[in-house]
Amino acid sequence: MKHLLRQLANAFRLSMIDRYIMKKFIGTFFFSLLLIICVVIVFDFNERIDKFTGSHAPWQKIVIYYLNYIPYFANLLSSLFVFISVILFTSKLADNSEIIAMRSSGISFNRLLKPYMITAGLIALTSYLLGGYVIPQCNEKRIDFESQYIRKQQVTDISNAQLQVSPGTIAFFQSFSITTRRGFNFSLDKFSGKKMVSHLTASRIEYDTLSDVRYKWKLYNYNIRHFKGMHEKVESGSQMDTIIEVEPSDLLYTRNQQETMTTPQIREYINKQKKRGAANVSTFEVEYYKRIASAFAAFILTFIGVSLSCEKKKGGMGLSLGIGLGLSFSYILFSTISATFAINANWPPLLAVWIPNFIFFGISLYLYRRTPK
Repeated sequence: MKHLLRQLANAFRLSMIDRYIMKKFIGTFFFSLLLIICVVIVFDFNERIDKFTGSHAPWQKIVIYYLNYIPYFANLLSSLFVFISVILFTSKLADNSEIIAMRSSGISFNRLLKPYMITAGLIALTSYLLGGYVIPQCNEKRIDFESQYIRKQQVTDISNAQLQVSPGTIAFFQSFSITTRRGFNFSLDKFSGKKMVSHLTASRIEYDTLSDVRYKWKLYNYNIRHFKGMHEKVESGSQMDTIIEVEPSDLLYTRNQQETMTTPQIREYINKQKKRGAANVSTFEVEYYKRIASAFAAFILTFIGVSLSCEKKKGGMGLSLGIGLGLSFSYILFSTISATFAINANWPPLLAVWIPNFIFFGISLYLYRRTPK
């Protein structure tokens, strides 16, 4: 046990060269990412300034909008800029013969990968935590701003909504307002097999936002018919509190709703919708698996970047950078296509999201084998 702990301690002990490479990696990554974010914000603001002025959006809200936009965009392109950063600074190290000096001092190629993989792991962990817990809150504010001042197509009223709230229980809302959390002409049917066992109707229904109990609703002017064989029992009243396993947010799917949910919320939503027999969960499953796959891609793209750029070439870093950019855009293209197939062609979401990683992992093994050791 002590020997194993000693080996683990040695594995994570950083030498001066490790710290040097990690510093170069992190510095290049954040500098290039910050540079492209500034460029994108300038172009985006220039394109939308007419809509901002036309909708009389306050400058304070515009600033907050772009502050919420930065984490979303940075996380979206983090894998791409991990790849580009590795190629940029590693090619420069190779051109300056620093890689040759490291190898001449007895550092193997596998040992050289250690600081790269540690840094990739830190970036991947940060990307996953941001994408799963922080950015959804930023996305919610960003999408609300776009709905209010840019698209102006915010939908808050629903009509003729029907869903299975639990196995054998069907709810129907003739109309419902997300803003007031109030609906009209509500009905709830419960079945045992193919037989209806109860039929509830209410002229008005409200979600109790003040209660600590989840799924608590208030029914007004209700009528319940219980069926048992040839017998029927009827009860009615002016008001009743009851538990119905549905929330107002379940009645309306908004544009990019999956981007405003944290990872635990998406997992809960998927399980709840599958329990209800809903068929529109593929978009949420793609988002759930993509957050994990995108973070893991940092390791694969770092591996490819080091294998491509660790040799000193006559043409400098131009060739390595060109190949790297081509592979980067290919990865983005594969990710987009596979996600589209999962949503529109009924591909298994887990497989579709991970296909680009499988393909590029194969490319990384090929490049690793042909790299001089």
